[in-house]
Amino acid sequence: MTTTVYARVESPLGELLLVGEESAVADGPDTAGAGGGGGAGGVRLRSLSVPGQKGGAVVQDGWRYVPEAFTGVARQLEAYFAGRSTRFDVPVAEGLGTEFQRRVWAVLESIPYGSTVSYGEVAAQVGASGAGVRAVGTAIGRNPLLVVRPCHRVIGADGALRGYAGGLERKKLLLGLEGGAGRSEP
Repeated sequence: MTTTVYARVESPLGELLLVGEESAVADGPDTAGAGGGGGAGGVRLRSLSVPGQKGGAVVQDGWRYVPEAFTGVARQLEAYFAGRSTRFDVPVAEGLGTEFQRRVWAVLESIPYGSTVSYGEVAAQVGASGAGVRAVGTAIGRNPLLVVRPCHRVIGADGALRGYAGGLERKKLLLGLEGGAGRSEP
C-alpha cells in the first residue's frame, strides 16, 4: 500500500510542490534523494510542480504533509539552484505516463546540463519524426517532474523558447542558470 505525501520547498522559481509515494514495504534505502529520510519504505517522487503550472499537482484530501521525507531532494534542488550541482539522483515513482511519454521523458533525462535540443531532435530519438513532433511536445508538456527531468532544455528548431508548463520566464531562468540559453547540440 502506498501513501501520498508532499512538501513545499522555496526556490528561485517560486514555491515548489513535491509529491511522492511513501511505501509501507521496504524497497531499499532510497528515499526522495540521497539522505532523504522518510521511513523504512522510502519515498519516490511523483511530481514536482511550480505555482500556476499548467497541469501541475494540487494537494488533495488524504495526502500527508511530510517535509522530512523530501530532505534529500530539497538538498539537491538547493545545490542545483546555487550552481553547485548539475544532475539529480532522485528515486521516482514508476508507472507514470504512457509508454510513449516515458520514452520521451527518458530522452529528456539524457540531455546534458547546459545543453539544449529541439523538439524535432527529441522526436527523431523516439522515432516520431514529422507530425510526431507535436505528440512529443505534448508528452514533454505532461512531464510531472519539472527541473528534475529537464524538459526546459528543449527549444524550438530556430533556437526560440517554446512552451513550458511552468511558464516561459521560468524556462528562461533555468536555461540562464545552466548557461544554456542559446542553441547547442548535446
